[in-house]
Amino acid sequence: MKRVRIHAGKVGLVFKNGNYKCVITQGSHWLKFNEHVLVYSLDLAFNTPTALEVLLKDQTLADMLHVINVEDNQMVLMYSNNNFKNVLTAGRHTFWRDLVSYRFITVDLSDITIPETINKALYTNNALRLHIRTFEVAAHEKAVLIIDDTFDKILDHGTYHYWRNNQTIKIVKADLRQLQLEVGGQELLTKDKATVRINFYAQYKVTDIETALLRNKDYEKQLYTNLQLALRSFIGAYTLDELLDQKDNIAKAVVEDVQTQAQKLGVTVLHAGLRDVILPGDMKEIMNQVLIAQKKAQANVVTRREETASTRSLLNTAKLMEDNSMLFKLKEMEYVEKIADKIGEITVAGNGNVIEQLKDIFSVNK
Repeated sequence: MKRVRIHAGKVGLVFKNGNYKCVITQGSHWLKFNEHVLVYSLDLAFNTPTALEVLLKDQTLADMLHVINVEDNQMVLMYSNNNFKNVLTAGRHTFWRDLVSYRFITVDLSDITIPETINKALYTNNALRLHIRTFEVAAHEKAVLIIDDTFDKILDHGTYHYWRNNQTIKIVKADLRQLQLEVGGQELLTKDKATVRINFYAQYKVTDIETALLRNKDYEKQLYTNLQLALRSFIGAYTLDELLDQKDNIAKAVVEDVQTQAQKLGVTVLHAGLRDVILPGDMKEIMNQVLIAQKKAQANVVTRREETASTRSLLNTAKLMEDNSMLFKLKEMEYVEKIADKIGEITVAGNGNVIEQLKDIFSVNK
């Protein structure tokens, strides 16, 4: 005989010759020959030393245990004293009943949706986050949710969590802000066979996310191609001079031309413009020569116009002076005054009367 003591918070399983015999709880107990006891803590999971089915035949022991069976398409969230403790995966799990208050929530993993009853604060818990897939859609985005390669729904901005199972989940995002597409370095021929290089831009927005992402592949590349073809068509219909004069009209025409195709791509073109019209080197030289010749011709016209105006003014003045002797004398005095302002000193030579000589110089009487 051997005496054993089971302390509070413990329990013992008695085995004889390797076979389970009974369960003993807190207190002193006598063991018979060939009997031994395995002691377990009531606050820990029960790891059975033998087949659980054998132990559960003892109703006393069965009443002391939580037996949790988790199927392949399930998992169980285990709470200890109302605090989340762990995730139980497929298999059988056993826990003691008396000391710790346990609560178990079974989750069906065939449904990827996480129930609202599960606190979102647990999503970052190390034990649980391994079983959760997280997707983020920014404030300026929308996304399409694709489950097992099948469209499910459109997601607005926010953070989304789904159970991790054997289903495939993808989200495809689209930027809803105003975007700009550059169509640069286009070598094009005008109607008069002049080669020009065009830099063009277009501003657009995604307005139908389902059409843009699910019904079209690379909608932005397709929009680029449509703009490129429309630009080539319109540039080829204008001479070089018309192109330079009507850049804004051409941009508007391109926008109107591609708008229908853009709607089929799920986008709306808002604005477009010709950023640069670049001429080859020899064409630049010719254009500069033409410009210089035009400016010279304009300058000659202005000069002749001013000369004509000046002559007409002189003629009118002469006619007035011819008809009015006093006006003629005033004009003479005006010129004498201008000459006197520029004379520093006057030298008078000869033996004549000085006063008389000055009078002769400045006299307005003829």
